[in-house]
Amino acid sequence: MEKIKRYLIIFFSFLLFSCTKLDENFRSSLSQNDFTPTAAELLTTAYNSMNGPFQRGDFWHIQQHTSDETIAPTRGPDWDDNGQWRALHAHTWDNNQNQINGAFSGLLSIQFNASFVLQYNPSPQQAAEAKFIRALSVFTVLDGWGQVPFREDLNDYRIDPKTLSNTEAADFIISEVTGIINALPDVPAYRANKDAARALLMKTYLNRGMFANRAAPTFAPADMAQVIALADQIIGSGRYSINNNEYFDHFAPNNENISRENIFTLHNIGATSGGDVRGVAMQVSHYNMNPSGWNGFSTLSDFYDKFEESDKRRGYNYRYPGALPNPGNRTNVGFLIGQQYNLTTGAALQDRKGNPLTFSREVKIRETDENTLERTGIRVLKYPFDYATNADQKENDWVVFRYADVLLMKAEALLRTGKAAEGLVIVNQIRAARGATPLAALNEANLLDERGRELYWEGWRRQDLIRFGKFLQPWQEKAASDPRNLLFPIPANQLAVNPNLTQNPGY
Repeated sequence: MEKIKRYLIIFFSFLLFSCTKLDENFRSSLSQNDFTPTAAELLTTAYNSMNGPFQRGDFWHIQQHTSDETIAPTRGPDWDDNGQWRALHAHTWDNNQNQINGAFSGLLSIQFNASFVLQYNPSPQQAAEAKFIRALSVFTVLDGWGQVPFREDLNDYRIDPKTLSNTEAADFIISEVTGIINALPDVPAYRANKDAARALLMKTYLNRGMFANRAAPTFAPADMAQVIALADQIIGSGRYSINNNEYFDHFAPNNENISRENIFTLHNIGATSGGDVRGVAMQVSHYNMNPSGWNGFSTLSDFYDKFEESDKRRGYNYRYPGALPNPGNRTNVGFLIGQQYNLTTGAALQDRKGNPLTFSREVKIRETDENTLERTGIRVLKYPFDYATNADQKENDWVVFRYADVLLMKAEALLRTGKAAEGLVIVNQIRAARGATPLAALNEANLLDERGRELYWEGWRRQDLIRFGKFLQPWQEKAASDPRNLLFPIPANQLAVNPNLTQNPGY
C-alpha cells in the first residue's frame, strides 16, 4: 500500500501543470479519501524530488553549461546527442531543448510535492519545511524563466495554475520564507533550517532588481541592507567558519560530519537513498580512469586561468576516508590537467588509442581529431569520489547553500552600497583561507571572478553572470548572444496546456 501511495504522488507531480480532458476526468474521479499518506511521508517525497533537478540534473546542466565555466564538447561520435550540449554552451537553444524542458517540469514537481504536504495536517515544523522547499522551487523557476506557474489549492486540478510575474514571485518568496523562519529547526544542514531560509532570502534580495530587469539590473539600497542584515544573522550564529578547513571538506563523502560551511544540502546515504552525485565524476572522467567515466565535460582555459597556482581551490591531493592510496600525491580533486595517473599504482594512464592521457588546456565545442579528441579539456572533479561506497548512490551530500557564498553575497551588497573597503576585508578573509594572495581593491570585475573561483560548478554561475551584466558577452567557443537568452523559453508542451503562461520574448 505504501508503494502505491508513493507512485500516486509521483504520478500527480507530473500531471500538476497539465490540463487535458483525460487529466480532468481522471482527477475528478479521485478524492483524497482514496489514499491517506502522512505529512511525514509526503515531506520525504518533497525532499527527494529535489535530487533530480539539482544533483547533476537538468537544472544544474542549464545553469552550468550556459556559462563560461563548463563545456560539453562533441568528441567525434560521443556526446553529440543531437547537438543539445552544443546549443547550451553556444546559446542557440530553442523551446524544445531537452534539458530546459526537463528542468522546468522537474522544478515544478518540487513545488507540487511541497504543496501536497500542506494538505495533510502537517505539524508547524513540517509545514515550514515544506514551504521552504516550495519557495526554493519558486526561486529557481523565477531565476530561469522569469515567470512561475503556481498552484496552492490542490483540490481542483481542472483550474489552471496562476502565473506569478517576476516581481510577484520575488515578493512571494520573501513573504513566505520570512513567515516560516521561526518554525524551522536550527540544524541539520540536510533539512530546511533557519539559516537556509536566510540564505534563500539573501539570494532573493540580491537578485530582485535583476529579476525585474535582466538587461539592466538594479540594486536597491533597501534590498542590499537586507542582504547584509541576514548575513550578519548567519555569521552571528557561530555555527560556521571558513578558517582551518580543507576546501574540499565541504564536498567530501563525509561532508555531513566535517564541513563547517554547509548550510543547506541534499542528503545522500550511500547505497540507500539520494541523488546521482556519482554521475558528476562519471561525466568528466576518462574511460581508463578510476573512477571510469564517460569522458565528457570540461572547463575552459580562460576560467582555469583565473586561479593562482597557490589557490587550494584549483586542486590538490586531498586525503579523506576511503580515498585511494594515491602514490606520488597526484591531484585527485579540483581541476585535472596534464598527465593522468592510476591513483592506486601511480602508473601513467593512456587513452584508448594508446596515447598518454594528458588533459589539455585546448578544447573545442566540436572535437574532430581522432588522435586528441579524448584528451582535450581540463576536467573538474569538485566532489571527491566516494570509493568506499560500492554503489551508484554515494555519501557526498549535495551542497545548495554554503557559508562562503553568504560572505560573498554580503561583500557584494557592501560593494553595491559604496562600502567596497568593508567588502574587501571579507573577500580577502576567504582568499587567505584558500591560499590565495589578497586583493588590493574590490570591484565588480574581481568580485565576479572571486565568486567563480569559490563557487565553480556549484550551479550559480549563470545567475552571477546575468547579475553582473556579462552573460551575453562572448567567451571561449561562444559568440556574443541574443538578449532573449537572459530567460529560458517556456516549453512548448507547457504553453499548450496552460493558457496562463506566456512565451518569453524572442522565442
